[in-house]
Amino acid sequence: MTDAADATRGFDDVSEADIRAVFDGEDYVAEDDIVTTVLLALRLGKPLLVEGEPGAGKTELAKVLAAGFETELVRLQCYEGLAAENTLYEWNYTKQLLAVQSGEAGVADDNSVFTEDYLLERPLLRALRGGRNGRPPVLLIDEVDRADEEFEALLLELLSDFQISIPELGTVSASVPPVVVITSNRTRGLSDALKRRCLYLYVEPPSEEKERAIVERKVPELGREVAEDVCRVTHRLREEPLRKRPGIAETLDWASALSVLDASDGDLTVADARRTLGCLLKDAEDVRRVDDDLLADLVSEP
Repeated sequence: MTDAADATRGFDDVSEADIRAVFDGEDYVAEDDIVTTVLLALRLGKPLLVEGEPGAGKTELAKVLAAGFETELVRLQCYEGLAAENTLYEWNYTKQLLAVQSGEAGVADDNSVFTEDYLLERPLLRALRGGRNGRPPVLLIDEVDRADEEFEALLLELLSDFQISIPELGTVSASVPPVVVITSNRTRGLSDALKRRCLYLYVEPPSEEKERAIVERKVPELGREVAEDVCRVTHRLREEPLRKRPGIAETLDWASALSVLDASDGDLTVADARRTLGCLLKDAEDVRRVDDDLLADLVSEP
């Protein structure tokens, strides 16, 4: 089997200015340490392990890199019990069976149905063969902590040489390795072997100032005063004993909802905050905890 042909060059020509331009172009607010770590991951060809609280922008980082460099994003969402056939490849057994039963031209024996025509690519195989505009794809392995140690072992094998052996077809190798971004919410510890393979980045919860900058970029139609109120209230809510603290994604949802409701002039009101609270809080107990008195205190704080 031939190597991947779409990707002809890596990212060893990328500069820090290029990374900043990508982030700016995609409205991704990033501190210097994020820019530097991403640059090193690209230039050194190392996987990037990104940890942080849910909603901190870990997944968005991979999406921004793919969009900014105009290449393909291949996403593997991890979950408990994730099996190899869901990550590497599968054979289209239904199509194979129909071909054999119908005596399709060229199907002389069982081996005739183990060709590319019957192969189903899964994310890890796709990442070795994909790409766009001469760049390799960005492979996002999302929430790796949800998968088990068996998947980590499979992942380590792939990251060691970026190739997959398919007994019926041969070996698939990436002509240029994909950019690998692995995210974790730290619900369990990851193996030392996986950590050694990667560069590490911890995404801190955003400061109120950074979150306001994100809101102003992503929801520019929202008035500046309301944007400030939104970020202030969100940060105060994170100090409450909530079951599920709102992340950046929820802040942006709330800001967008207020914009849709034309609550963009003047200051945030308690009435507008109450009727849109479902954009920010996603747990029934949390909604009950934030009663009208608490909400009024949060909204009215200077």
